[in-house]
Amino acid sequence: MKKIDTVEKFEGLVQSKEIFWLVKHSLTCPISANAFDEYKQYAEDNKEIATYYLAVQESRALSNYIAENYQVRHESPQALLFENNHIVWHTSHGKITVDSLQKAVIER
Repeated sequence: MKKIDTVEKFEGLVQSKEIFWLVKHSLTCPISANAFDEYKQYAEDNKEIATYYLAVQESRALSNYIAENYQVRHESPQALLFENNHIVWHTSHGKITVDSLQKAVIER
């Protein structure tokens, strides 16, 4: 997992990767911490798709940029699966689990 914290880094990622995961999470919310733990476990077990994250408190501009440019309401925590510069799947809060992430990849 790699941290993405600027719009410029995100745009570079979109241009260089056909498919990737991005999780937005809060550094202070216990629900977000649980979801981020699930995401970390998914990332450890599944190496076929690159995984990235941002901390909302540190990257508010990027979080807002994604919400505005991809027309997906901001939530935190939030898992986003990007493919060919489109969000093809997303979920939030307690729905971010290893199983839901694995299933999203299979069903995309």
